[in-house]
Amino acid sequence: MENANVIKRETLSTTRKKVNYAKWGYILILPFFVVYAIFSLWPLIQTFYYSFLEYRQELLDVVGPNFIGFQNYATLFSKIDFWKYLWNTIVLWLICFIPQIVVSLLLAVWFTDRRLKIKGQRFFKTVIYMPNLIMAAAFGFLFMTLLSRQGPIMSLLMQWGWISTPYDVSTSVEWNRIMIGLINFIMWFGNTTLLLMSGVMGIDEDIFEAATVDGAGAFRTFKDVTMPLLKPIFIYVFITSLIGGIQLFDVAVMFNKAGGPNLTSNTLVMYLNQTFSTRNYGMSGAISVLIFILTASLSVVVYFVSYRDKLPQKHKKVIANGK
Repeated sequence: MENANVIKRETLSTTRKKVNYAKWGYILILPFFVVYAIFSLWPLIQTFYYSFLEYRQELLDVVGPNFIGFQNYATLFSKIDFWKYLWNTIVLWLICFIPQIVVSLLLAVWFTDRRLKIKGQRFFKTVIYMPNLIMAAAFGFLFMTLLSRQGPIMSLLMQWGWISTPYDVSTSVEWNRIMIGLINFIMWFGNTTLLLMSGVMGIDEDIFEAATVDGAGAFRTFKDVTMPLLKPIFIYVFITSLIGGIQLFDVAVMFNKAGGPNLTSNTLVMYLNQTFSTRNYGMSGAISVLIFILTASLSVVVYFVSYRDKLPQKHKKVIANGK
């Protein structure tokens, strides 16, 4: 009888502990969901709602809110500026991402190669990550000051006799885009390098040794061993860079507030900011929703195409038919 009571008490104690752990777990994560619902989910729902409204302010008069369906989207698609700013955003992202991923991959493989035994790795990691700690707006303003007609770089080039008159970078389409891409590259390549390094260091060293024993050179090892096993981290870097590229704003607007020659440096988020500053809330909502849909769609496409070999057979058929 006494043993039965002991077992019963232990069972009740165990059950009580499980219930308490579950309860406190929900209580501890509840603040996050409350804050997310108030400051993220509800504004997102309102943005979708406003995108179907005619809701703007003209001087002291407020027009709307009046439900107009998809009229804001139709108006947006008919504007040349929207497609121009979308193309600008894609070009600026490519200018930044291509050198960023190439340099980051090379540095990641270089730093993690045990045969090289590079000294001072912590110092180099700190140095290449430091630009990521600086605000993008401050970084853009810094480069704008350095490359201005009266800036130190133009003064040095004139003293060395390389140029006769100061060159205005803001008047060149190519240099405008290159400089914005360069600023983003300097800011983010350190973060990308550390992410790729963590992926390479997570690969079992025995696999590299086996490749070396089989006679694989450095390039063959990188192509057939490192890149396939680095795929999850690489896809993560690609998607996050894609999201950041679509939302590019601060560097572009600080480096060239006028949008560059013929508005060739204006991005989608800059277009959104211009629309919102004119108090056209309905059109701003439509642009925001399109940026959200574009970001989500491209991320999903990249994910499914990258992991196509691991998808169920029915999903493979859908992708194949879509092609």
